[in-house]
Amino acid sequence: MEGILGVLVPIVAVIGFFAWLLARSPVGRAYADRIRAGAAPQADRAYGELTDTVEALRREVAELSERMDFAERLLARGGERGEGNAARILPGGSGT
Repeated sequence: MEGILGVLVPIVAVIGFFAWLLARSPVGRAYADRIRAGAAPQADRAYGELTDTVEALRREVAELSERMDFAERLLARGGERGEGNAARILPGGSGT
């Protein structure tokens, strides 16, 4: 037991010394600041990007809905006036 303890004490002392040096270095301070701050800035940025993307998709869906309503109104109006008008409105129709 004394042999193992005699080897572990210097190893732990050397590891502790280098950990202390790392903690006092600018790299150690930056790492400590990052740990204190947590992942909140990156998470907030990612959340903001996702929110912007969802809002853009909502605008696109609303625009597509308006276009669909317009197309349905045109088709319904063409059916009331006769098939000739609907054929001119639709792409590839036999109108002029």
